[in-house]
Amino acid sequence: MKQTEHSMGMPITVCIVDARPDRERAMSDTFAYFRAIDAQYSTYKDTSEISQINTGLPRSQWSKEMQLVFGLCEQTKRETHGMFDIKRPDGMLDPSGLVKGWAINNAARQLKARGFRDFYVDAGGDIQPHGNNGEGGAWRFGIRNPFDRTQIVKTLYVHDEGVATSGTSIRGQHIYNPKGNAPIDIVSLTVIGPNIYEADRFATAGFAMGRAGINFIEHLPALEGYMIDSKGIATMTSGLKRFIAS
Repeated sequence: MKQTEHSMGMPITVCIVDARPDRERAMSDTFAYFRAIDAQYSTYKDTSEISQINTGLPRSQWSKEMQLVFGLCEQTKRETHGMFDIKRPDGMLDPSGLVKGWAINNAARQLKARGFRDFYVDAGGDIQPHGNNGEGGAWRFGIRNPFDRTQIVKTLYVHDEGVATSGTSIRGQHIYNPKGNAPIDIVSLTVIGPNIYEADRFATAGFAMGRAGINFIEHLPALEGYMIDSKGIATMTSGLKRFIAS
């Protein structure tokens, strides 16, 4: 059973293989969770908590969850040597580069806690699977050609690993280098991690590094990556081959 709704400015798909009578309710609850995340973290909604923070809401009035998210953002900034920074060039704070993967991971954990074994949650192409697909094998997800999105350049085979892609083919150049104005010379960076939270936050930081990002991913434990630069040249980390069919 698979359903798609539009939330957080992107299509969100939930697919549950388990043939249980409560899976439709589980899907409905998952979409409701993403709507709640959008209401709290969208910088495009004046009523969201993050918008109120950007217009002066004192920290003493922030929700506990927002304080947790800001703490995770600070941790990620340290771990990426400042290449992940939620402060935009216009001075506004925008934690969406972490929130999306964090929310997908939370949604998948909620499904797992309800006893579902085989499913995936996909938000804008960032995916957290669990277990097996409907045929009893690994989930298969394609890396699209950023110059022609009708083409798949690599097919990844995963069970419980998260898969995240940062790039310019859909939203344009929305990721910037927080340490300067040098142009980012890559168009796509896909990262596989132990979960989508880890994959997504490091994909965002790695993309901001440009060509150096794939080397950054290479040296992080439990992460693998596939980069395509502005000339169409692909580079992958040494361990990615275990996720690619021979």
